[in-house]
Amino acid sequence: MTAPAASVAEPDLIVRREGGAGIIRLNRPKAINAVTLEMFRDVDKALDAFEADPDVVVIVLEGAGERGLCAGGDIRALYENSKVKGDLGKILWREEYILNARIAKFPKPYVAFMDGIVMGGGVGLSAHSSHRIVTERTKLAMPEVGLGFFPDVGGTFLLSHAPGEIGTYFGLTGDTMNGPDAIYARFADAVVPSSKLAILREALIEVRPGTTSDQVKALIAGYATGETAGPVAAMQPKIDAWFAHDRMQDIVASLQRDGSELAQSTLKTLNEKSPRGMVVALKLLRLARTASSLEQCLVREYRAALEVFKSDDFREGVRAAVIDKDRNPKWSPARIEDVTSEMVAPYFAEIGADELVFDTSR
Repeated sequence: MTAPAASVAEPDLIVRREGGAGIIRLNRPKAINAVTLEMFRDVDKALDAFEADPDVVVIVLEGAGERGLCAGGDIRALYENSKVKGDLGKILWREEYILNARIAKFPKPYVAFMDGIVMGGGVGLSAHSSHRIVTERTKLAMPEVGLGFFPDVGGTFLLSHAPGEIGTYFGLTGDTMNGPDAIYARFADAVVPSSKLAILREALIEVRPGTTSDQVKALIAGYATGETAGPVAAMQPKIDAWFAHDRMQDIVASLQRDGSELAQSTLKTLNEKSPRGMVVALKLLRLARTASSLEQCLVREYRAALEVFKSDDFREGVRAAVIDKDRNPKWSPARIEDVTSEMVAPYFAEIGADELVFDTSR
Protein backbone atom coordinates (compact mmCIF):
# COMPACT_ATOMS: atom_id res chain seq x y z
CA MET A 1 0.00 0.00 0.00
CA THR A 2 1.35 3.42 -0.96
CA ALA A 3 1.75 5.92 1.87
CA PRO A 4 -0.24 9.15 1.38
CA ALA A 5 1.80 12.07 0.16
CA ALA A 6 2.83 14.46 2.89
CA SER A 7 0.80 17.65 2.75
CA VAL A 8 2.84 20.69 1.84
CA ALA A 9 2.15 23.73 3.99
CA GLU A 10 1.18 26.81 2.01
CA PRO A 11 3.52 29.79 2.27
CA ASP A 12 2.61 32.88 4.30
CA LEU A 13 2.36 34.83 1.05
CA ILE A 14 0.83 33.38 -2.10
CA VAL A 15 1.93 35.07 -5.33
CA ARG A 16 0.72 34.01 -8.75
CA ARG A 17 -0.64 35.28 -12.03
CA GLU A 18 -4.26 34.57 -12.89
CA GLY A 19 -5.16 35.86 -16.34
CA GLY A 20 -4.20 39.52 -16.48
CA ALA A 21 -4.00 39.85 -12.70
CA GLY A 22 -0.98 39.51 -10.44
CA ILE A 23 -2.43 38.06 -7.24
CA ILE A 24 -0.85 38.80 -3.85
CA ARG A 25 -2.62 36.90 -1.07
CA LEU A 26 -1.67 37.36 2.57
CA ASN A 27 -1.92 33.83 3.90
CA ARG A 28 -1.80 33.67 7.69
CA PRO A 29 -5.56 33.42 8.36
CA LYS A 30 -5.17 32.22 11.96
CA ALA A 31 -3.29 35.47 12.71
CA ILE A 32 -5.71 37.54 10.58
CA ASN A 33 -2.84 37.70 8.07
CA ALA A 34 -0.49 39.68 10.33
CA VAL A 35 2.55 40.53 8.20
CA THR A 36 6.09 39.39 9.00
CA LEU A 37 9.35 40.87 7.71
CA GLU A 38 9.69 38.00 5.23
CA MET A 39 6.19 38.67 3.91
CA PHE A 40 7.01 42.34 3.29
CA ARG A 41 10.12 41.22 1.41
CA ASP A 42 8.10 38.74 -0.63
CA VAL A 43 5.51 41.41 -1.52
CA ASP A 44 8.34 43.59 -2.80
CA LYS A 45 9.72 40.70 -4.90
CA ALA A 46 6.22 40.04 -6.26
CA LEU A 47 5.90 43.67 -7.32
CA ASP A 48 9.29 43.42 -9.06
CA ALA A 49 8.04 40.44 -11.07
CA PHE A 50 4.60 41.87 -11.82
CA GLU A 51 5.97 45.26 -12.84
CA ALA A 52 8.30 43.59 -15.35
CA ASP A 53 5.69 41.18 -16.76
CA PRO A 54 3.78 42.75 -19.69
CA ASP A 55 0.99 40.20 -19.27
CA VAL A 56 0.21 41.46 -15.77
CA VAL A 57 -2.22 44.34 -16.19
CA VAL A 58 -3.50 44.76 -12.63
CA ILE A 59 -2.38 43.81 -9.11
CA VAL A 60 -4.92 42.31 -6.69
CA LEU A 61 -4.16 42.30 -2.94
CA GLU A 62 -6.35 40.00 -0.86
CA GLY A 63 -6.35 38.21 2.49
CA ALA A 64 -6.92 34.52 3.19
CA GLY A 65 -9.74 33.45 5.48
CA GLU A 66 -12.96 35.11 6.54
CA ARG A 67 -11.76 37.53 9.22
CA GLY A 68 -10.00 40.24 7.26
CA LEU A 69 -7.32 41.45 4.92
CA CYS A 70 -4.71 42.06 7.62
CA ALA A 71 -4.63 42.79 11.35
CA GLY A 72 -1.28 44.59 11.07
CA GLY A 73 2.37 43.79 11.52
CA ASP A 74 3.77 41.00 13.67
CA ILE A 75 3.63 42.98 16.93
CA ARG A 76 4.59 40.02 19.10
CA ALA A 77 7.90 39.59 17.23
CA LEU A 78 8.64 43.32 17.59
CA TYR A 79 7.85 43.15 21.31
CA GLU A 80 10.19 40.22 21.92
CA ASN A 81 12.97 41.88 19.93
CA SER A 82 12.49 45.20 21.71
CA LYS A 83 12.91 43.50 25.08
CA VAL A 84 16.43 42.33 24.12
CA LYS A 85 17.30 45.66 22.46
CA GLY A 86 17.44 44.05 19.02
CA ASP A 87 17.25 45.71 15.61
CA LEU A 88 14.08 44.14 14.15
CA GLY A 89 12.21 47.46 14.40
CA LYS A 90 14.92 49.30 12.49
CA ILE A 91 14.99 46.65 9.74
CA LEU A 92 11.27 45.85 9.46
CA TRP A 93 9.99 49.43 9.50
CA ARG A 94 12.63 50.56 7.01
CA GLU A 95 11.62 47.90 4.48
CA GLU A 96 7.90 48.26 5.22
CA TYR A 97 7.83 52.05 4.82
CA ILE A 98 9.84 51.91 1.59
CA LEU A 99 7.30 49.34 0.33
CA ASN A 100 4.40 51.63 1.35
CA ALA A 101 5.87 54.42 -0.78
CA ARG A 102 6.41 52.02 -3.69
CA ILE A 103 2.76 50.90 -3.59
CA ALA A 104 1.63 54.55 -3.74
CA LYS A 105 3.62 55.06 -6.96
CA PHE A 106 3.18 51.63 -8.54
CA PRO A 107 2.83 52.08 -12.31
CA LYS A 108 0.07 49.50 -12.80
CA PRO A 109 -3.43 49.54 -11.28
CA TYR A 110 -3.20 48.09 -7.76
CA VAL A 111 -6.53 46.88 -6.36
CA ALA A 112 -6.81 46.20 -2.63
CA PHE A 113 -9.71 44.12 -1.27
CA MET A 114 -10.06 45.73 2.18
CA ASP A 115 -12.67 43.27 3.43
CA GLY A 116 -13.06 42.54 7.16
CA ILE A 117 -10.35 43.71 9.56
CA VAL A 118 -7.75 46.12 8.13
CA MET A 119 -5.36 47.57 10.68
CA GLY A 120 -1.87 49.02 10.99
CA GLY A 121 0.46 47.35 8.52
CA GLY A 122 -2.56 46.13 6.57
CA VAL A 123 -3.51 49.77 5.99
CA GLY A 124 0.02 50.37 4.68
CA LEU A 125 -0.34 47.61 2.10
CA SER A 126 -3.79 48.68 0.94
CA ALA A 127 -4.69 52.33 1.59
CA HIS A 128 -1.86 53.71 -0.58
CA SER A 129 -3.01 51.71 -3.60
CA SER A 130 -4.74 53.15 -6.63
CA HIS A 131 -8.05 51.27 -6.21
CA ARG A 132 -9.21 50.64 -2.63
CA ILE A 133 -12.30 48.49 -2.13
CA VAL A 134 -14.15 48.19 1.18
CA THR A 135 -17.26 46.16 2.04
CA GLU A 136 -20.06 46.07 4.59
CA ARG A 137 -17.73 43.90 6.71
CA THR A 138 -14.79 46.31 6.72
CA LYS A 139 -13.39 47.29 10.12
CA LEU A 140 -10.50 49.65 9.43
CA ALA A 141 -8.48 51.16 12.26
CA MET A 142 -5.13 52.62 13.23
CA PRO A 143 -5.12 51.77 16.96
CA GLU A 144 -1.39 52.30 17.54
CA VAL A 145 -1.69 54.95 20.30
CA GLY A 146 -3.10 52.14 22.44
CA LEU A 147 0.29 50.44 22.09
CA GLY A 148 2.38 53.46 23.07
CA PHE A 149 2.96 54.03 19.36
CA PHE A 150 1.39 56.28 16.68
CA PRO A 151 -0.34 55.72 13.29
CA ASP A 152 2.58 54.80 11.02
CA VAL A 153 2.97 53.15 7.55
CA GLY A 154 2.12 56.55 6.08
CA GLY A 155 -0.90 56.76 8.37
CA THR A 156 -0.05 60.32 9.38
CA PHE A 157 -0.16 61.30 5.70
CA LEU A 158 -3.50 59.57 5.11
CA LEU A 159 -5.11 60.86 8.31
CA SER A 160 -3.92 64.42 7.70
CA HIS A 161 -5.76 64.42 4.34
CA ALA A 162 -9.12 63.37 5.82
CA PRO A 163 -11.82 66.08 5.97
CA GLY A 164 -11.58 68.53 8.85
CA GLU A 165 -10.40 66.84 12.06
CA ILE A 166 -11.72 63.39 11.14
CA GLY A 167 -8.15 62.09 10.76
CA THR A 168 -7.08 63.57 14.10
CA TYR A 169 -10.07 61.86 15.73
CA PHE A 170 -9.35 58.43 14.24
CA GLY A 171 -5.60 58.74 14.81
CA LEU A 172 -5.89 59.63 18.50
CA THR A 173 -8.84 57.43 19.49
CA GLY A 174 -7.93 54.42 17.33
CA ASP A 175 -11.66 54.02 16.67
CA THR A 176 -12.85 51.77 13.87
CA MET A 177 -14.12 52.97 10.48
CA ASN A 178 -16.73 50.99 8.60
CA GLY A 179 -16.60 50.90 4.81
CA PRO A 180 -18.44 54.18 4.12
CA ASP A 181 -16.48 55.87 6.94
CA ALA A 182 -13.27 54.81 5.17
CA ILE A 183 -14.53 56.38 1.93
CA TYR A 184 -15.33 59.62 3.74
CA ALA A 185 -11.95 59.66 5.49
CA ARG A 186 -10.24 59.10 2.10
CA PHE A 187 -8.79 55.73 3.05
CA ALA A 188 -10.83 53.94 0.38
CA ASP A 189 -12.55 54.55 -2.95
CA ALA A 190 -15.54 52.22 -3.37
CA VAL A 191 -17.89 50.11 -1.25
CA VAL A 192 -18.54 46.76 -2.91
CA PRO A 193 -20.83 44.20 -1.21
CA SER A 194 -18.77 41.23 0.00
CA SER A 195 -21.11 38.96 -1.95
CA LYS A 196 -19.84 40.56 -5.17
CA LEU A 197 -16.10 40.35 -4.45
CA ALA A 198 -15.71 36.98 -6.16
CA ILE A 199 -17.30 38.11 -9.42
CA LEU A 200 -15.37 41.38 -9.32
CA ARG A 201 -12.19 39.36 -8.85
CA GLU A 202 -13.08 37.26 -11.90
CA ALA A 203 -13.66 40.43 -13.90
CA LEU A 204 -10.24 41.75 -12.89
CA ILE A 205 -8.60 38.50 -13.96
CA GLU A 206 -10.19 38.95 -17.38
CA VAL A 207 -8.61 42.37 -18.03
CA ARG A 208 -6.25 42.49 -20.98
CA PRO A 209 -3.10 44.46 -21.82
CA GLY A 210 -3.90 48.07 -22.67
CA THR A 211 -6.52 48.41 -19.92
CA THR A 212 -6.06 51.77 -18.20
CA SER A 213 -6.42 52.70 -14.54
CA ASP A 214 -9.57 54.67 -15.39
CA GLN A 215 -11.04 51.57 -17.04
CA VAL A 216 -10.28 49.52 -13.91
CA LYS A 217 -11.99 52.22 -11.85
CA ALA A 218 -15.05 52.05 -14.10
CA LEU A 219 -15.07 48.25 -13.84
CA ILE A 220 -15.07 48.43 -10.03
CA ALA A 221 -17.78 51.11 -10.07
CA GLY A 222 -20.07 48.64 -11.81
CA TYR A 223 -20.14 46.55 -8.63
CA ALA A 224 -20.10 49.40 -6.08
CA THR A 225 -22.96 50.68 -3.94
CA GLY A 226 -22.06 54.35 -4.43
CA GLU A 227 -21.92 55.03 -0.67
CA THR A 228 -19.58 57.90 0.21
CA ALA A 229 -20.24 58.66 3.89
CA GLY A 230 -20.76 56.62 7.04
CA PRO A 231 -21.76 57.48 10.62
CA VAL A 232 -18.66 59.60 11.28
CA ALA A 233 -19.69 62.20 8.68
CA ALA A 234 -22.65 63.25 10.81
CA MET A 235 -20.32 63.70 13.80
CA GLN A 236 -17.87 65.94 11.97
CA PRO A 237 -19.02 69.34 13.31
CA LYS A 238 -18.47 68.16 16.88
CA ILE A 239 -15.23 66.34 16.03
CA ASP A 240 -13.89 69.44 14.27
CA ALA A 241 -14.58 71.56 17.36
CA TRP A 242 -13.03 69.09 19.82
CA PHE A 243 -9.93 68.12 17.84
CA ALA A 244 -8.97 71.44 16.24
CA HIS A 245 -6.30 72.11 18.88
CA ASP A 246 -2.56 71.51 18.56
CA ARG A 247 -2.06 70.41 22.17
CA MET A 248 -3.54 67.27 23.74
CA GLN A 249 -4.40 69.20 26.91
CA ASP A 250 -6.62 71.53 24.86
CA ILE A 251 -8.37 68.64 23.09
CA VAL A 252 -9.07 66.99 26.45
CA ALA A 253 -10.31 70.29 27.93
CA SER A 254 -12.65 70.80 24.96
CA LEU A 255 -14.14 67.33 25.48
CA GLN A 256 -14.45 67.92 29.23
CA ARG A 257 -16.43 71.13 28.63
CA ASP A 258 -18.92 69.23 26.46
CA GLY A 259 -21.32 67.29 28.61
CA SER A 260 -22.66 65.12 25.79
CA GLU A 261 -22.51 61.34 25.94
CA LEU A 262 -20.39 61.26 22.76
CA ALA A 263 -17.84 63.69 24.20
CA GLN A 264 -17.57 61.72 27.43
CA SER A 265 -17.17 58.37 25.66
CA THR A 266 -14.47 59.93 23.44
CA LEU A 267 -12.72 61.27 26.54
CA LYS A 268 -12.86 57.83 28.15
CA THR A 269 -11.24 56.34 25.04
CA LEU A 270 -8.42 58.91 25.08
CA ASN A 271 -7.82 58.27 28.78
CA GLU A 272 -6.97 54.65 27.94
CA LYS A 273 -4.24 55.59 25.45
CA SER A 274 -0.56 56.30 25.98
CA PRO A 275 -0.19 60.00 26.88
CA ARG A 276 3.23 60.13 25.24
CA GLY A 277 1.91 58.25 22.20
CA MET A 278 -0.93 60.74 21.76
CA VAL A 279 1.33 63.79 22.07
CA VAL A 280 3.77 62.37 19.52
CA ALA A 281 0.92 61.30 17.21
CA LEU A 282 -0.73 64.72 17.32
CA LYS A 283 2.52 66.49 16.46
CA LEU A 284 3.15 64.07 13.57
CA LEU A 285 -0.39 64.65 12.28
CA ARG A 286 0.04 68.43 12.38
CA LEU A 287 3.40 68.25 10.59
CA ALA A 288 1.86 65.93 7.97
CA ARG A 289 -0.65 68.64 6.98
CA THR A 290 2.14 70.71 5.45
CA ALA A 291 4.24 67.76 4.19
CA SER A 292 5.16 67.85 0.52
CA SER A 293 4.83 64.08 0.04
CA LEU A 294 4.04 60.69 1.55
CA GLU A 295 7.79 60.04 1.66
CA GLN A 296 8.37 63.08 3.87
CA CYS A 297 5.82 61.73 6.36
CA LEU A 298 7.38 58.26 6.25
CA VAL A 299 10.81 59.73 7.06
CA ARG A 300 9.34 61.43 10.13
CA GLU A 301 7.47 58.28 11.12
CA TYR A 302 10.64 56.21 10.85
CA ARG A 303 12.58 58.56 13.15
CA ALA A 304 9.76 58.44 15.68
CA ALA A 305 9.31 54.65 15.34
CA LEU A 306 12.93 53.96 16.26
CA GLU A 307 12.45 56.01 19.42
CA VAL A 308 9.21 54.17 20.19
CA PHE A 309 10.99 50.82 19.80
CA LYS A 310 13.31 51.77 22.66
CA SER A 311 10.50 52.95 24.92
CA ASP A 312 8.89 51.26 27.90
CA ASP A 313 5.49 52.49 26.72
CA PHE A 314 5.67 50.36 23.57
CA ARG A 315 6.54 47.20 25.47
CA GLU A 316 3.93 47.95 28.12
CA GLY A 317 1.24 48.64 25.53
CA VAL A 318 1.91 45.41 23.66
CA ARG A 319 2.10 43.47 26.93
CA ALA A 320 -1.30 44.72 28.04
CA ALA A 321 -3.02 44.29 24.67
CA VAL A 322 -1.36 41.23 23.11
CA ILE A 323 0.78 39.29 25.61
CA ASP A 324 -1.03 39.29 28.98
CA LYS A 325 -4.24 40.79 27.53
CA ASP A 326 -5.14 42.44 30.84
CA ARG A 327 -6.03 45.70 29.02
CA ASN A 328 -4.46 47.63 31.88
CA PRO A 329 -1.25 49.29 30.68
CA LYS A 330 0.80 51.37 33.10
CA TRP A 331 1.88 54.31 30.94
CA SER A 332 4.96 56.40 31.62
CA PRO A 333 4.19 59.19 32.23
CA ALA A 334 0.63 58.41 33.25
CA ARG A 335 -0.80 61.88 32.53
CA ILE A 336 -0.79 64.03 29.39
CA GLU A 337 0.29 67.09 31.37
CA ASP A 338 3.44 65.25 32.47
CA VAL A 339 4.66 64.68 28.89
CA THR A 340 7.41 67.27 28.51
CA SER A 341 8.93 68.77 25.38
CA GLU A 342 12.23 67.13 26.39
CA MET A 343 10.53 63.71 26.29
CA VAL A 344 9.04 64.39 22.86
CA ALA A 345 12.09 65.96 21.15
CA PRO A 346 13.99 62.68 20.47
CA TYR A 347 11.06 61.39 18.37
CA PHE A 348 11.61 64.21 15.90
CA ALA A 349 15.42 64.32 15.77
CA GLU A 350 17.35 63.51 12.61
CA ILE A 351 19.07 60.13 12.88
CA GLY A 352 22.11 60.49 10.63
CA ALA A 353 23.25 57.27 8.96
CA ASP A 354 20.01 55.52 9.93
CA GLU A 355 17.77 57.93 7.99
CA LEU A 356 15.13 56.40 5.74
CA VAL A 357 16.17 56.72 2.08
CA PHE A 358 13.95 55.85 -0.88
CA ASP A 359 15.12 54.16 -4.07
CA THR A 360 14.42 56.71 -6.81
CA SER A 361 15.73 54.46 -9.60
CA ARG A 362 12.47 52.50 -9.84
